[in-house]
Amino acid sequence: MSTPAETSSRSAFLKGAHAAAGLPSIVLMASLIGVGGLTRDIGYPMLAGVLSTILVWAGPAQVLLFGSIAAGASLPAVAVAVSLSSIRFLPMVVSILPLLRGPGIGTGRLLIGAHFVAVTSWTEGRRLLPGMPVAERYPFFIGFASVVMAAAAFATGAGYYLIGALPAALAAALLFTTPLFFTLSLAAGSRTLADWCALGLGFALAPLSTRLVGGDFDLLAVGLVGGTIAYAIHRLRRRA
Repeated sequence: MSTPAETSSRSAFLKGAHAAAGLPSIVLMASLIGVGGLTRDIGYPMLAGVLSTILVWAGPAQVLLFGSIAAGASLPAVAVAVSLSSIRFLPMVVSILPLLRGPGIGTGRLLIGAHFVAVTSWTEGRRLLPGMPVAERYPFFIGFASVVMAAAAFATGAGYYLIGALPAALAAALLFTTPLFFTLSLAAGSRTLADWCALGLGFALAPLSTRLVGGDFDLLAVGLVGGTIAYAIHRLRRRA
């Protein structure tokens, strides 16, 4: 017989899966179709693309992975490039892991949760988890992230066979659905002046950072500078 805690965790997991089954999964599926097509274009098997979705779990990093392989880069260089492109997830992981801590959630389970952190799961996690009981947050997040990852893996495999039927412009545009969803979700979840300042500064500083910092660390620099300024404004406002 299940204990009340197990029943609560199972219910939270199913709630997370249900929350992911709509728009979040559709957005990720649209983005990962192009990755499947890219896998086929460089001559790799379909399962390689699906496995990259599950293990890398970052559309831009997957594009960089297969693009670098197609360009003839050495595997160590490819590994370094993909790692650098994923540095942008570090602030996301640091900010969401405290929300996932709870009774019985040790380091091992937190590391599993960290792997599931991506743009969609982080955005929805930051929006939904604070209002939930602590004990339900981790199973909810895992349920949510498992469904969107499964949907993305399915779309990668489908894209391997279907991408040839799509116009090139449409196939490229599908990759931008995730950043668009990310932006709209952040705007929907913004409640304070600091939230809006951080969002506005991100847009304002991104072109300058790309020009001055470069493609590997530009998003990290924007987040550090823009977030610091937004936090300073928040502190000054509270003090006033």
